[in-house]
Amino acid sequence: MKIHEYQAKEILRRYGVATPRGRVTDDAGEVASICEDLGGRCVVKAQIHAGGRGKGGGVKLAQSPAEATELANAILGMRLVTPQTGPEGQEVRKVLIEEALDIASEYYLAVTLDREAGQPIVIASSAGGMNIEEVAAEDPDAIVRLAFDPHLGIQPFQARVVAGRLGLEDETARQAGKLVTALACAYVEMDASLVEINPMLVTVEGDVVALDAKMSFDDNALFRHADVREMRDLAEENPFEVEAGKFGLNYIKLDGSIGCMVNGAGLAMATMDIIKLCGGAPANFLDVGGSASQEAVANAFRLLVGDPSVKAVLINIFGGIARTDRIAAGVVDALADLGDVDTPVVVRLEGTNVEQGRQILRDADFDFIVAEDMGDAAQKAVAAAGGVA
Repeated sequence: MKIHEYQAKEILRRYGVATPRGRVTDDAGEVASICEDLGGRCVVKAQIHAGGRGKGGGVKLAQSPAEATELANAILGMRLVTPQTGPEGQEVRKVLIEEALDIASEYYLAVTLDREAGQPIVIASSAGGMNIEEVAAEDPDAIVRLAFDPHLGIQPFQARVVAGRLGLEDETARQAGKLVTALACAYVEMDASLVEINPMLVTVEGDVVALDAKMSFDDNALFRHADVREMRDLAEENPFEVEAGKFGLNYIKLDGSIGCMVNGAGLAMATMDIIKLCGGAPANFLDVGGSASQEAVANAFRLLVGDPSVKAVLINIFGGIARTDRIAAGVVDALADLGDVDTPVVVRLEGTNVEQGRQILRDADFDFIVAEDMGDAAQKAVAAAGGVA
């Protein structure tokens, strides 16, 4: 789960992280008074769940309250396109109005999971700002990496090492080390998957401030964090993924045209791979679970055919725990409820009660395309969706 910048800063302030003064609003009429309260100069920042907002025109400096209002009017309601939103962009519904600070230098700082090491890792760079991705690709040595034990927490000497490798000294280095410690603590205690500050700002006075902040969380641990759950913004999430979550389905929207319904994450990944191998593109990842119920399958099928980008559906079920006759019955019931469905449906069933499942499909009023194996199913799905991508 992701949250907005202003929400991430709210959490980080609990850990002693210094942030600029500011207020969030969805009303451009409030912006002038907020800007005046902040000293007359401010930064207007679009609040969406994506990075690269500055490059997309979603972060602007205002030299006066009147200019701040003008900028807020332009940003609110726009579809902000960044490298992380895709070409369709994301509608801006809120803006964060923050005081303008005098910048001496910018740095990058984050804590995430190093899966290879099996530990959290601090990532830092003296080349913070909008082009950090290019820096990481072109000059990997400019990136500082330091893993730490989550049970012991990051140690003071480790925080000092990070600050020193960023080239910071004296009081600025002390503040940076304190910030590193705070981020590591927040990452572990909040069950985060990412805590990122980009940029970490050093002012002309030598103070260290989190100018931006991003946090995302492990969904499996949200039961421990009611305050974080309340920060969820459904408007920022894909509506199909939100709907799937209501039924306990593991669903991720993708860019292709073949809707996939599979039981088991490994089989789902293999199904998407073989679709690509045959020249098509999956429209989603959808795992209905190893013991998928008839109701879950019906809800999953409704979700797939309700997606206008789906030109064909591929149902690939291996019945181990799940019975294939229940899967087939769930699909047939969903079709009956939906009425006229003109989306081609390719079905590959194998496993427990497979003959009963195939018979249910043969007896249905809908003309299913039955496949013998995964390769046959993928080829038929690609053809039904309009051929090779």
